[in-house]
Amino acid sequence: MSALILNIHNATPEVTKLQKVVTALEEGAVILYPNDTQFTLGCALSNKEAISRIRAIRQISEDHHMTFLCDSLSNISDYAKVNNEAYKLIKRLIPGPYTFILPASKNVPRFAQNPKRQTAGIRVPQNTLSQALLKSLGNPLIAVSAKLKDKPEISEPDEIIAAFSKLVDIIVVSEEYNFTGESTIIDMTSDVYEVVREGAGMDKVSDFISME
Repeated sequence: MSALILNIHNATPEVTKLQKVVTALEEGAVILYPNDTQFTLGCALSNKEAISRIRAIRQISEDHHMTFLCDSLSNISDYAKVNNEAYKLIKRLIPGPYTFILPASKNVPRFAQNPKRQTAGIRVPQNTLSQALLKSLGNPLIAVSAKLKDKPEISEPDEIIAAFSKLVDIIVVSEEYNFTGESTIIDMTSDVYEVVREGAGMDKVSDFISME
C-alpha cells in the first residue's frame, strides 16, 4: 500500500494537515518529511516499533543512536546532559544544520540511544515546517536521512518520494525545498569537542572549534 501524500505549505503550514500528521505519529506512523537539510525519515521518539521500522528501512544497527529534532535549546536540555560550555556553543549555532552528539538524559528511551555510549544525536532545525510539526507534536521527532543502500544514487525529491512511497505511512511534500545538505556533526561528549562530519554550516563551526 502506498503512503498518504500530504502537501503542506513550507512557510505557512496548514493546521489541519499538520494535525493529521501528528495524529498518525501518535499512533505509531513512520513518515518521510523535508527539513532544513534534506528529506528525512521520522517517527515519535517514544515509539519503539516505529524506530525499529526506520532501522530496518535504513539498515541501521541497534547500537546506532537515532538523531532527533527538538524545537529549542530548552527542549534539548530535557533530553541531554548539557554542561555550561556546551550550552553556550549550542546556543550560538542553533537553529541550523548541526547535529550534537550528547550524553542522553533519562528522557531518551534506551532503544533510541547508543547502548554502549548512552548518547543521542540532537538537532534544532531552521525550518518552519519542521518547527510546526515539532510544536504540534509536543515531543521530539526522529530525523534520519532518507537513504537506501540499494539506491545510493537517488537525490532528487521526486526520486526519493517514489523510492519510499511503499516503505512509510505518510509523505510530507511542499511547494519548494531549500535544503542545505547534510548536517555538521559535533561530538560533545567530552571536554574536547570533535567534528565527526563536516557538513552544512561548517564555516560557522570553525569559528568556535579548532580543526587542527
